Amino acid sequence: MKLFTLIIPFFLIAQSCTSQNSTIKIHQKGITKILAGADRTHIYLPLLKGKSVGIFANQTSMVGNTHLVDTLMKLGVDIKVIFGPEHGFRGTADAGEKVGNYKDEKTGIPVVSLYGSKKAPSAENLKNVDILIFDLQDVGVRFYTYIVSLQHFMEAAFEMKIPLLLLDRPNPNGFYVDGPVLDMKYKSGVGAQPIPIVYGMTIGEYAQMLTGEEWLSDNANAYARYFKQVTQHHVDTPFHFLIIKNGNYDHKSKYVLPVKPSPNLPNIQSIYLYPSTCFFEGTVLSEGRGTNKQFQVFGHPSYPKSMYSFTPNPNEGAKSSKLFGQVCYGWDLSGTTEEVLAKVDNKVQLKWLIEAYKLFPDKENFFLLPKSGKMDQSFFNKLAGNNDLWQQVKAGKSEKEIRASWEPKLSEFKKIRKKYLLYQDFE
Repeated sequence: MKLFTLIIPFFLIAQSCTSQNSTIKIHQKGITKILAGADRTHIYLPLLKGKSVGIFANQTSMVGNTHLVDTLMKLGVDIKVIFGPEHGFRGTADAGEKVGNYKDEKTGIPVVSLYGSKKAPSAENLKNVDILIFDLQDVGVRFYTYIVSLQHFMEAAFEMKIPLLLLDRPNPNGFYVDGPVLDMKYKSGVGAQPIPIVYGMTIGEYAQMLTGEEWLSDNANAYARYFKQVTQHHVDTPFHFLIIKNGNYDHKSKYVLPVKPSPNLPNIQSIYLYPSTCFFEGTVLSEGRGTNKQFQVFGHPSYPKSMYSFTPNPNEGAKSSKLFGQVCYGWDLSGTTEEVLAKVDNKVQLKWLIEAYKLFPDKENFFLLPKSGKMDQSFFNKLAGNNDLWQQVKAGKSEKEIRASWEPKLSEFKKIRKKYLLYQDFE
C-alpha cells in the first residue's frame, strides 16, 4: 500500500480559490482569469517532491503555455510513465482509433494507451509509481469518452492503493443540465453511468459522484468506504485522493478552452453544439467530420440541392468517415459564439434531429443499423442512452413530448448532482 507520510484526509479538496497566488487579473479587460487546477502548482507540487509519478494526460494538460509534463519535469518531478486517452497523448488520433504504446519523442518517457482493449493501467505499469495524476480537459457531455477513462483510472488507483491527484478543469458546458439519463441497459464506452447527456459537472465533481454513489468497481468502492470510515475516527489518515479545484470558476462561467480537447472539437462553437448534433453519428448523415465545421454542419447527398452544401474529406482526426468526397446538403449551425449559444439555448436541441428525419427521403434507412440488424443494439441508442428516442422521432413525437419523457429521471439526477458540486451552481 503506497501511502504518503504527509497527513491529509482521504478525500480532500484543495480550495483557497481567491488566494493571492491563485488569482490573475487581466488588467486590460478588468476581469479575473479562470485557473485550472493544474495552474495552481503551489498547492500540489509539495505532494510530488521525492515521489515517482504516473500521469494520465493529453494535449489539453497545460500549465499556462507549457504542458504539465514539461512543467513538472522542469520543477524536478520524477515522471515514470504517461497514460494517454482516446486520440492519444498528443491528441492527434482519429475518434475510436487504437493507439499503441510508445516512447514520447520529446521527453523519452514511456506512453501507455488506455483506449481500446486496454482500459486501465496494469500492476506492471504501476510497479514503480508512488502517486498518480489525472489531468484531462472534459467537455461535460456523457458520450465524450474522457469520463469513462477517468472511471477506469480511479478504479485502478483505488484497487492498487496508489494515491490519486486529480487536477480539475472548468466545464465549457457546465452552465446547464439536460438530456435523457442513460438507461444502464445501454451502457458502453460512450456512456457508463446513469447521467444525462449534459450533466453540468466538472471532471472533479463527477469524480466525487463516482465515489459517493459507489459507481466504481466493487473493490474500488470497498477501498473508498474503508478510508471514509477511517477518516471519521482518525484525523491523521494518509492522503489517498485529492482534487485540486479550479480558481475563480463557477457554473455560470462561460469558459473558452485554450486548447482543443480533441481533433473534431476544434473550437467552442463545436463544443456547444456537440451534445445536440452528435446524434447524427448514429445516422447515415454526415456530422461534419472531414470539414472545418465538425458538429456545426450536418447533411446528406439526398437532401435538396437548394440547401447548404459541404463535402467531407480526410483531415486531422478524420482519416476515414461517412460520405467522404460526396457533396452533402443540409444545415449549417455555425456562427459567432453568441449566435451558437443562442441556438443551443441551454438545452439539448432535438429540433435538428427531428427536422432532418422528416426531410430525409429514405426514412427506413435514416438510423444506422449494427451488423445484427437490430436497432436495439445500434450506436444511436448508445448515444441517446435508451431505446426510446429513435422510436419517438420515427413516430413523429414533438420535442415537447420527447422532453417530457426525460423529466422524471432528469429531475432525480439534478438532486443527486447537487450533493457533489464544488462550485457555485448556475441556479
